[in-house]
Amino acid sequence: MTIFSKIIAGEIPAYKIAENDTCYAFLDIFPMVKGHTLVIPKTEVDNLFDLPADYLAELMLFAQKIAKAIEKSFDCNRCGLSVVGLEVPHAHLHLIPINSADDLNFTRAKLKLSPAELKEAQEKIISNL
Repeated sequence: MTIFSKIIAGEIPAYKIAENDTCYAFLDIFPMVKGHTLVIPKTEVDNLFDLPADYLAELMLFAQKIAKAIEKSFDCNRCGLSVVGLEVPHAHLHLIPINSADDLNFTRAKLKLSPAELKEAQEKIISNL
């Protein structure tokens, strides 16, 4: 069971943004920028492109709503999307408020946000869903 499956099961706390029967979104606790959100399928599959086509389509449509809420919540040019998939063996999308391509540079140091800052980001995104 991956750390993401444990988050879905409620075994590990998370700053949940949204969920439905097949998808789950929550804040990255080591974000690139404030508002960095992870969107995952509830089924545990390592490679995003191993998901069945209809499931992948549903995941993207679920992510679209969250991306629009992120764009309304933070001062950014748009919500960037990245699929890296090396950190956790559970397919996931990174939705990140960006102003330049460099904002998607995963080699940069991650932010260390306080629980209050994470809660604030969570509430902003949820309020714009």
